[in-house]
Amino acid sequence: MGGNKRVAVIANAMDFLVDKEERIKAAQREIDDLKQLGLQAEEVDLREYFGKADELKIKLQEFGGLWVRGGNVFILRRAYKESGMDKWLRSQKENKELVYGGYSAGVCVLSPNLKGLELVDNPNNIPEGYKAEVEWNGVGLISYAFAPHYMSIHPESAVVNNLVDYYRKNGIEHKTLSDGEVIIEEI
Repeated sequence: MGGNKRVAVIANAMDFLVDKEERIKAAQREIDDLKQLGLQAEEVDLREYFGKADELKIKLQEFGGLWVRGGNVFILRRAYKESGMDKWLRSQKENKELVYGGYSAGVCVLSPNLKGLELVDNPNNIPEGYKAEVEWNGVGLISYAFAPHYMSIHPESAVVNNLVDYYRKNGIEHKTLSDGEVIIEEI
């Protein structure tokens, strides 16, 4: 990871949770797990930066890594757009000192577009404070679609099989991962 062991935890994919305490606990689990690895983790809630992209840029300069948890990819994509996180990530493409890690929605959001993911996540789930517009374009940092939880013991595994079928039928380049597998890629 380089010298900066500070990690921003992005948990906005969980903003659909009605129980706010459950969302707080979900983010804290990520922080605690990263701390056990010797990293200094804190949540950066992108909702605090909606319409404040310049402030987010300044905040993100504090970190050597990002950890983006799963949840609803369409909510996460909205949070990226409304905060300017998507543009900032694209501007960091050549930054070899920054590590982006995550799982499920946290990786799916990096794809060129999100078509097909409506088979897994509800694109019309709009938490309070979010714009209703569905953003179908992904951030575009990876060149393929991503199918997490493939053939796994996970509640979404069956619908991910449908997602993979959709990708195959439509000739969409994709990668599948079963829970516990990783992709390490220099972008």
